[in-house]
Amino acid sequence: MSSHDYRSTEDLMKIAAFGGGFTIIGGPRSTEDLMKIAARSATKGARITFTGMGSRTTEELIQIAALGQGCIVFD
Repeated sequence: MSSHDYRSTEDLMKIAAFGGGFTIIGGPRSTEDLMKIAARSATKGARITFTGMGSRTTEELIQIAALGQGCIVFD
């Protein structure tokens, strides 16, 4: 686990908004939280990798990816 996995969604949004990239386990977080983080990553082009996303529907992944505007990687 990364130390970022323990950070709040709000903290991750702040980091992403300032251009900081990171990898977190996305599976346990809500789709809404991942969408918020993704949207913030697009403001400065921060590369965010979400792992553990195998249980998400294709529609959920598309929604998250669209908000990230090319900054989101699913691993």
